[in-house]
Amino acid sequence: MEKEENQNPNPNNEEQVEENKEINKTSESEDLKPEDKMKDLEDKLARAYAEIENQRRRFEKEKDDAFDYGGFSLARETLNLIDNLERSKLALENDENLKNSETLKKTLEHLNIIQKDMISILKKNNIEEIKSIDQKLDPNLHQAMMEVEDDNKEPGTVVQEIQKGFMMKDRLLRPSLVAVSKKTNKKEDNLKQDQKSEENQSKSNKN
Repeated sequence: MEKEENQNPNPNNEEQVEENKEINKTSESEDLKPEDKMKDLEDKLARAYAEIENQRRRFEKEKDDAFDYGGFSLARETLNLIDNLERSKLALENDENLKNSETLKKTLEHLNIIQKDMISILKKNNIEEIKSIDQKLDPNLHQAMMEVEDDNKEPGTVVQEIQKGFMMKDRLLRPSLVAVSKKTNKKEDNLKQDQKSEENQSKSNKN
């Protein structure tokens, strides 16, 4: 029985320890000089004021972000409409039955007007296209999807825009999907030329 009592200490002892700590703190504060008490109170007041100020700043930032970027998700979804409009234009332009027809020209004119109006509305709401063509690849703005051999451009230059990217003020709404330039692999070209010359030489020897 004695062992069981020792294994299960009385929980009231823990409460007593906490009470003793509080009493000791109180007694220590009572022993402080008035000047020390004033300094202690000033420190506590300064910390409390700093915490309130930090909370106020966080609240102000959250409020500003909600005002400036509250439509972020809606704006991103709206970009799908512009993408679908662009795909529709391409599909019509590639339709053999409609090529060079007046119907196609009028339809494309109307679609272009709608597209310009949509982009204009986005601009009024601080949403702008990212400039990509002939720009150096920027991982913060562009997403490289493929490489294109081009000795006339510096490697890593955007030469094709697969999908337009957009910014909402200083935030990336959607990156541009692009193709970037790379130098021609001259070693492979030389190997191909050597292979061709060897094939031609073997053919001439056979003849």
